[in-house]
Amino acid sequence: MKMRELSLIFVLVLLIAVVSIINPAFFTIENLLEVLKNNVVTLIPTLGMLMVLLIGGIDISIASTMALAGMAVGLLFKYNMISSTFLGIVIALAIGAVCGLLMGVIIGLGNVPPIIATMGGMYIFRALAYLVGNSQWAGAEALGTYKEFALKDILGVNVTIWITILCYIIFFILLKWTKFGRNIYAVGSNAEAAEISGIKVARVKIAVYTIMGLLCGLTGALNTSIYASAQPNSLTGKEMDVIAACVIGGVSMSGGRGSVGGALLGGLVLAVIAKALPLVHIPSIAQNTIKGVLIVVVIIVNVLTQRAMNRRALARREM
Repeated sequence: MKMRELSLIFVLVLLIAVVSIINPAFFTIENLLEVLKNNVVTLIPTLGMLMVLLIGGIDISIASTMALAGMAVGLLFKYNMISSTFLGIVIALAIGAVCGLLMGVIIGLGNVPPIIATMGGMYIFRALAYLVGNSQWAGAEALGTYKEFALKDILGVNVTIWITILCYIIFFILLKWTKFGRNIYAVGSNAEAAEISGIKVARVKIAVYTIMGLLCGLTGALNTSIYASAQPNSLTGKEMDVIAACVIGGVSMSGGRGSVGGALLGGLVLAVIAKALPLVHIPSIAQNTIKGVLIVVVIIVNVLTQRAMNRRALARREM
């Protein structure tokens, strides 16, 4: 994983260098911080998807969960049912956790394939977002002071970036130095062996999907504040960006392999690509195509680099 991460750092630096040469305005502190702020809604759920993929699962309901949580909070502020930003975020966390718990129970206890369960969740949660909205949405005026939360800075850095950094520190510790983290890797490597060794596989799956839901709730709340808007169709397709960030970061789709550092680097590569395309004057109609091609190229370069490093390491051992 360290070799994979080193290759990703190389790719990230190369991308930034190329874009900066084409458009020098890209490589400024203000612009880089803006890139991070705008991609908080990808970076935070990437942590949850990392854990889901580590246990050999997948979750395509996350964008719908984010939309539901964000929509609920937006309408609560719109109709003056709450006025506290902290309470709004807590409510969004609770909604996300319930959605994640539901997915975890269906997958962990019901043994339903994750892709099937979360596909159902994707449609259900998105429909609930529309039902909650009842053909309404919350704009900047309706959100009142809540929209100002994402405008706050601490030591010159936006508060949403600090929240993202805190999340990555917590999950780094969780996966690297806790029993729960070791259990996640064990379940993803071999669920049957993990069960025999005494690990409650179903409980681990339920916990992981609940955490995924929590992060989606947080992301939905932050998205509403960042963009000063709550709409039931928001973040449509975001699950693909989150999965792509994990795959770019070297997280195995079959489980058992991946790291927080790799997921972060994958998310940053994706963020740079998304920001770079408009700056180099790529037409909007072609941006998704170019983005897809660049993602594939980055993954191929990443894999080839790791293989070359592995061969050199093997040659040194044989000597």
